[in-house]
Amino acid sequence: MGANRFMPIRLLAAPAVAVLSLLAACAMVESPTAHAAAPGAWPPPWSDTPPLAQDFTLPQFDAPSASHCRRLPTIREVPGGGGQYGHRGRSAERDDLAAAPAEERLLRRGEVAKSIAPSAPATAGAAAESEAAADARVQSMPAPWPRRPMPPRAETVTAGMVDDNADFGEYLAYRQRNAGAPVRDRDVTERYLLEVTDSAGRPVHDAEVAVQRAGRHAPVMWARTDTGGRVWLHPRAFLAPDVADRTLGIAVRKGAAWSRTTLVRGERAALQVKLGQASVVQRPRLDLVFLVDATGSMGDEIAKLKASMRAMSQQISQLPGQPDICYGLVAYRDRGDAFLTRTHDFTDDLGAFQGVLARVQAGGGGDTPEALNEALHETVHGLSWRADAARMVVLVADAPPHLDYGGPQYDVDMQAALAKGIKLFAVGASGLDPVGEYVYRQMAQYTAGRFVFLTYKDASDPGSGPGTQTKHDVQNYSVQTLDRLVVKLVGDELARLPRG
Repeated sequence: MGANRFMPIRLLAAPAVAVLSLLAACAMVESPTAHAAAPGAWPPPWSDTPPLAQDFTLPQFDAPSASHCRRLPTIREVPGGGGQYGHRGRSAERDDLAAAPAEERLLRRGEVAKSIAPSAPATAGAAAESEAAADARVQSMPAPWPRRPMPPRAETVTAGMVDDNADFGEYLAYRQRNAGAPVRDRDVTERYLLEVTDSAGRPVHDAEVAVQRAGRHAPVMWARTDTGGRVWLHPRAFLAPDVADRTLGIAVRKGAAWSRTTLVRGERAALQVKLGQASVVQRPRLDLVFLVDATGSMGDEIAKLKASMRAMSQQISQLPGQPDICYGLVAYRDRGDAFLTRTHDFTDDLGAFQGVLARVQAGGGGDTPEALNEALHETVHGLSWRADAARMVVLVADAPPHLDYGGPQYDVDMQAALAKGIKLFAVGASGLDPVGEYVYRQMAQYTAGRFVFLTYKDASDPGSGPGTQTKHDVQNYSVQTLDRLVVKLVGDELARLPRG
């Protein structure tokens, strides 16, 4: 599929609606008979009326298309513009790639030689020549920095979690309590659940969903179903405030099968589309990214969080079904620091990935907001996401994004994440303020992820050790170790895939 288009529109808040009661009372509506793949442009026009002029602007995104991640971690960095010293007068930290010489050599080779494109595998001779050329360039690079001493063993990290889609009424009340927060808001008060099943009634994962207005050839929204074949649609989040269309067309396709149905707004809160294609997974595939705030404010907990993330990746690799896992990492700081974003594209080498994770160091920063907008944009658009994989991002951070920089904005990229089938699980570390909490919960709710938060014996004192208390505006949460909580969320996601 070619590039899709997406729309960034800042929306005004609207009164909350009783969506949960509507969900309880609704009946599932089956779509018309499924069809073979539609000829020509996708999706086909929803109606025969003449197309109207477009009244919105849509950024580009590419559908997930990578076939594998069999490579060493490769590194891509966007400088922060700080040079030797950041704009806040902090000494810029030296390159974080401190490691044993052999591992350093491999990682630096990855920077130079990059991975071979899956569609054009290299011959053994060509690969050898590529490695030899890379080695020659590696020899000309500066010697690796001396190995840093190992940090002391980190203590247990405890965390709670809320599912704002499961308790949507409370989430709407939370939003109302925080109305007027300085964020880029999207109106999610009107929502509909779309479920896509195959001919046997099993959920269809990663089906492409296009929402259209009558007479428009281009969709006004894109989405992909999760492993349970579900996606939440929020019309007011992607339509301009003056658009009052009562009906929207929904086209769904997976492989050679497609179907469509009509959403009558306010009539039913759930719809079902049935595709003729059977959906069976032999081995679950997971693309997992850790998106980490590496600024100085994270220094008090970075060692604990790294230990938890290492434990998460190890436990996830041992989940039932032997999932085929690709690991990625995006670390970010802020303008004026040693780097803005540092990206390690997907790899299936768990040991190499954990080595990369171990070298994340906190540094820089200064004011409270950080470059989360740029980092989320890089995560959604810059990584080699695979087709037909469950796609998850674990954000670990303690600050909101800078909204005064221009450039990428988180509300647009959370929509792009839904279009690419990426769920965001936002972990709020100590010090996350109410604005940051609002933003994190926005991103998690819109993409059907979760808001996770660290807990302590004393909610106001992160140094008090693990416990059950939090200062965040949450209710009815249970507490467990952070690694077990995230592993359970991943396991639940993979368990919904229909097995052959």
